[in-house]
Amino acid sequence: MERRTHSRCSNGFRSQSEGDVNLSPRRAEWQDANLDAETRALLEEDARYFLHQSLSTPCLNALRACEGIYIEDLQGRRYMDFHGNNVHQVGFANPAVIAAIKAQLDELSFCTRRYTNRVAVDLAKKLAELAPGDLNKVLFCPGGTEAVGIALKLARLATGWHKTISMWDSFHGASLDTISIGGEALFRREIGPLLPGTEHVPPPDEYRCLWDCHQRGGCDLKCARYVEYVLEKEGDIAAVIAEPVRSTPYIPRPEYWQTIRQACDRHGALLIFDEIPHALGRTGKMFTCENFGVVPDILVIGKGLGGGVFPLAAVIVREGLDVAAGIALGHYTHEKSPVACAAALATIQYIKNHNLAEHARELGRYALERMKTMMADHPLIGDVRGLGLLMGIELVRDRATRERATDEAEAVMYSALSKGLSFKTTMGNILTLTPPLTITRQEMDQALDILEESLIEIERGA
Repeated sequence: MERRTHSRCSNGFRSQSEGDVNLSPRRAEWQDANLDAETRALLEEDARYFLHQSLSTPCLNALRACEGIYIEDLQGRRYMDFHGNNVHQVGFANPAVIAAIKAQLDELSFCTRRYTNRVAVDLAKKLAELAPGDLNKVLFCPGGTEAVGIALKLARLATGWHKTISMWDSFHGASLDTISIGGEALFRREIGPLLPGTEHVPPPDEYRCLWDCHQRGGCDLKCARYVEYVLEKEGDIAAVIAEPVRSTPYIPRPEYWQTIRQACDRHGALLIFDEIPHALGRTGKMFTCENFGVVPDILVIGKGLGGGVFPLAAVIVREGLDVAAGIALGHYTHEKSPVACAAALATIQYIKNHNLAEHARELGRYALERMKTMMADHPLIGDVRGLGLLMGIELVRDRATRERATDEAEAVMYSALSKGLSFKTTMGNILTLTPPLTITRQEMDQALDILEESLIEIERGA
């Protein structure tokens, strides 16, 4: 029996919280206008063999190359990639990363479980040295979703409790346990029973605060106090797990996380930070939590850790949480992949040698000022925000009502794509901009010029 296909919420922002969906009429229009026969043939073959799912298959286009801040399609068109699935901190095909991978392949290409290897130990030591506070014990796994799963299991073992508090609109992975703590309808809808005890609270989104803080003169941390309210009422929460900055982005005040850190300590809950997309310099610091002066109990990183080539993630915890010697927390076949670890060491060294975190902080400030100028000139922009090279532009139809300009945001995205700039939308109406940290000021200006041209085009109804 063929399962029925549900269409509810298909056009609402709830189904677009993690990105632009792949079945929209605008996508079809863009493909009709831009793709040649060879590309269409490959896309049809891709759709024939891959399971269809929102956000990916059927695909938008086909690539033949990537380098630096650029991706290149089969037709030879290059796009500045301000999306990159957040794996491209050091740029695509970084020569230092590629060289490290090639050298490691000639030395030790795989390490079977029960054994260790020098490069894996060196990476664990490096992360323990770099991580803030007393985060000095490490476990590797192939991807961020698995790393979050490890963190959840460790929190249960360490506290004896299983409940969690996480945020609506959050994303922590696509497996059953991570969508249970995640807060996006696109992943949770119609799946059936999820993990028990996964409490959710509103995210620290000052622009769309549930308690209308903008009408009271700005954030007064009611959202943070609500987290403590749930901690107190439940009484047996194992962990608060959250992205310190959401990719939309939601950028809370430092006092937000400081308040929650103190609340976790009072109520015996662990604080888990999911920094999978943004660690390693993107927010102007090596780790995002350093922007807030807060050290979590468990820190999860991934995506760009493998240099944009190899899948690799890490769970970094304080030594007091080394309590699972009799339990297999991860047990992943590629847990200590020497090739992936070599790529990660080269990535970290490149970030440090080229001062990419500092570069992201300074260029991000410059870009944010330019976006503020754009906001003054374009009524379609309701808000701009950024932390380093994690930036967002929220489009609205009316600044007073803050009605989401979902259709307009999608139109701007495809207009910019036609001009050589690739990014994604989140929450349906937010242009999310995450370029490689290797981007120059000149390239940033070029990208923002394209973005402004596209805004003008859409505002004029072209």
